[in-house]
Amino acid sequence: MHPLARPRRNRATPAIRRLVRETRLSVDQLVYPLFLHADDTDTPIAALPGQTRWSLQGLLPRAQETADLGIPAVALFPKIDPKLKDPTGAESANPDGLIPQAVRLLKQHLPDLLVITDVALDPYNADGHDGIVNDQGLIENDPSVEALCKQALTHADAGADLVAPSDMMDGRVAAIRQTLDTNHHQNTAILSYTAKYASAFYGPFRDALDSAPPTQKPTDSIRGPAPPKPIPTNKSTYQMDPANRREAHREADLDAHEGADILMVKPALPYLDVLRDLRELTPLPLAAYHVSGEYAMLQHAAAANALDLRDATLESLTAIARAGADLIFTYSAPEAAQWLNP
Repeated sequence: MHPLARPRRNRATPAIRRLVRETRLSVDQLVYPLFLHADDTDTPIAALPGQTRWSLQGLLPRAQETADLGIPAVALFPKIDPKLKDPTGAESANPDGLIPQAVRLLKQHLPDLLVITDVALDPYNADGHDGIVNDQGLIENDPSVEALCKQALTHADAGADLVAPSDMMDGRVAAIRQTLDTNHHQNTAILSYTAKYASAFYGPFRDALDSAPPTQKPTDSIRGPAPPKPIPTNKSTYQMDPANRREAHREADLDAHEGADILMVKPALPYLDVLRDLRELTPLPLAAYHVSGEYAMLQHAAAANALDLRDATLESLTAIARAGADLIFTYSAPEAAQWLNP
């Protein structure tokens, strides 16, 4: 046996493997999601090992550590006091709310750190949905978009670099773009959650924000007061069906034409085929979210000595980049930064 082609020659040493590597994972690609609450103390999140709900006092040092690691961006997600929640999510547009306060704090002290804000109603909505639920239990699209525009403008006024609508309402990118431009925020970018699936991998995130819809529908009664309005127990009428692939092409085309600057696929690993499709479809930068369930599985498996956390995490992030992601939202960003730049 004398084969002329021996691919193993390009794998023979660490140096040659580095030289011919096709996908190069970099700290420059990482976005670190941070959870916030209005409490005075920083609280570990049981469902997400290693993650914390940060107070405003604790946020700044953590963000400074993030910047010092070379991570270019953070994404902010709030846990809102239940007393501030209502069926319309009105607190989402409060200019003195938790997120605007956090944005102003970060931009004052760390102006070069990119701040991305989540634009969705579910943290603020008493019904636990990304949109407004009407009396018949339907998610109202257009009134929800109006509320999202107010929220996005509030974030832009506070100094957010990118607003990230994660709600999956129809037409919201165009409406937010028009709202921002009309109010002199032409340079505030939109990172659209373009293909956000109704996934089972969001559970720890919803625990962290206390933002899940109700798990049971109210039962009708022939006696007593009228039952409360029915509230959907899942988000399948607006987030995408996990079985669908071509539908993501349509969403990407719409978002691009409506003025999105970056497109997102969420979750990441179960939808690498979708990410690859969009990479071939659009010249826009692509983001992917390595979501809470994906992160938690690695953490628990490593704690059980079932795998090596460093190797499994870097392999996962490399796979996401290989599929086409230009930027990756990951709770492992600080650790990955240290592993990539020891």
